[in-house]
Amino acid sequence: MDHSLRQRVRQGDPAAFGELFDREAQAVYRHALRLSGNPQVAEEVVSVTFLEAWQGRHRLRPEGDSLLPWLLGIATNVHRNVARAARRHREALARLPPRQVVTDFADETVDRMGDAEKLHAVRAALARLRRADREVFTLCVWAGLSHAAAAEALGVPEGTVRSRLSRARTRLTKLTDEELKKTRAKPERPLPGGQHLVSRLQTARSTQETIR
Repeated sequence: MDHSLRQRVRQGDPAAFGELFDREAQAVYRHALRLSGNPQVAEEVVSVTFLEAWQGRHRLRPEGDSLLPWLLGIATNVHRNVARAARRHREALARLPPRQVVTDFADETVDRMGDAEKLHAVRAALARLRRADREVFTLCVWAGLSHAAAAEALGVPEGTVRSRLSRARTRLTKLTDEELKKTRAKPERPLPGGQHLVSRLQTARSTQETIR
C-alpha cells in the first residue's frame, strides 16, 4: 500500500526508498523528458530528484495516497534549476564564433520529416508558454495527474491548476499552428556548391533506385 510505503519513506527506510525508485523512476523520467526534450537532461533530473527526495523525506506529508505527485513536484523544481544552468551555458556558447554544420539525410529521416516537423512545432510552442502554464500542462496532460495531484505537486490551489490548464490548452493550439506556419515558410537552405537539400535527397533516391 502507498500509505505504508509513505510512512516507511518518511522514517528513512532504505528498502522502502528503493521500492519507490523502482516503482516511479520511469514516470519521473518521462515527465523530465517531456519538459526538457533531452534524454541526458531527463536522466540528470531523475538522479537529482530522488537524491532531493531522500534528503527531504522528513518534509513528506504523513497523509496521502500516491507518492508520484510529490516526486513530480520535486522533478519540476529540479528541471527549473537544470534549465537555468543550461541556458547560461548556451548563452556562453553563443558568444563563440559560429560553426557551419551540414546535415546528412537518410531515407529513414526523410520518411519521418513530417512527424519531426510537428513534434518540433509542439515543443517550440510549449517553450513559448508561461512557465507556470507549461508545468501544469505537462503534469496533467503528459504525466496524467489529476487536477488535485498536480496541485499537490506544485503547491498551488486546485482551481489555479484548472485555470492554468485551460489557458495552456488554448495557447498551445494557437502557438503550434504558428510554429508550423513558420517552419513551412522557411526558404530552402542551400548546401555548399549551390546544391539544395531537396536535390540532394532526390539524387540519393535516384542512386538507390539505380542500384536496385
